[in-house]
Amino acid sequence: MSALLSLLHEQLQHFSPQEKRLADYILHDPERVQHLGITELAAECGTSPATVTRFCKSLRFKGFPDFKMRLISELSRPAEAATYQDIVAGKPLKEIALAIEANHMASIVDTTRLLDPKALEDAVTALQHARRIDLYGMGTSSIVTLDFYQKLIRIGKSCTAFSDSHMQITSASTLNEGDVALAISYSGETPETIAALQCAKDAGALTLSLTRYGTSALRDLADIPLFTSSLEEGVRRGAMASRIAQLHVIDILFTGMVSEGFEEYVPMLDQSYHNVRQYLKPSGGASR
Repeated sequence: MSALLSLLHEQLQHFSPQEKRLADYILHDPERVQHLGITELAAECGTSPATVTRFCKSLRFKGFPDFKMRLISELSRPAEAATYQDIVAGKPLKEIALAIEANHMASIVDTTRLLDPKALEDAVTALQHARRIDLYGMGTSSIVTLDFYQKLIRIGKSCTAFSDSHMQITSASTLNEGDVALAISYSGETPETIAALQCAKDAGALTLSLTRYGTSALRDLADIPLFTSSLEEGVRRGAMASRIAQLHVIDILFTGMVSEGFEEYVPMLDQSYHNVRQYLKPSGGASR
């Protein structure tokens, strides 16, 4: 199932009766929907074009044409050879290795397809020019923020990454206009992460979010929302594919920043590398 259809299936219980009819129709026959106009779809579902438009906007599309373009794009892609595989008791280690490989590959491919080039460009620009950057995440997401932190430090960006919710709020309280806060949460509903990003927004900072594809409180709060695959939704044992997908987006953001500021950042990366080798040489006859 494509990312868009997965989103519709996931959101079914949250739709109004009219929106649910639309979602059910699209899920039942997505191939037909891509050939319908807004008036035809509304008639097929016993609703109005205005309702179709509201339905599409509730999913953060500009309207039905934008929604249909995404649907056509996803339906035109070859079906994935592998779907997300959960942990199963007694599986041979060789099969486990292949399953994890398939999970990670599927998550990365699906995440890449979900990335909005304009949102990515805006995020890179914001991070590039930020006076200071705050990174928020709890649990597994905090590991991802630390990865981004060590990357940003190497190119001279002033940033912080706290896994403690009190310290996140404390740091967010000191942000100002010209600063950027990035909050990471797979569900987009982690209370501590939402509170930290809200505090940063109230302080005047530009806010970014990185969540699973779909609607969420964190997404709605962010000035620039970014998304990862939601293939792991429902199983979540170990939060493995979701972590890989988040790191994939972080690597894209960082590489984009370095590419844009190549002449400034590459010498810094080289210098940090050489300094680590110089100042942390093994003592005596110690071997590496």
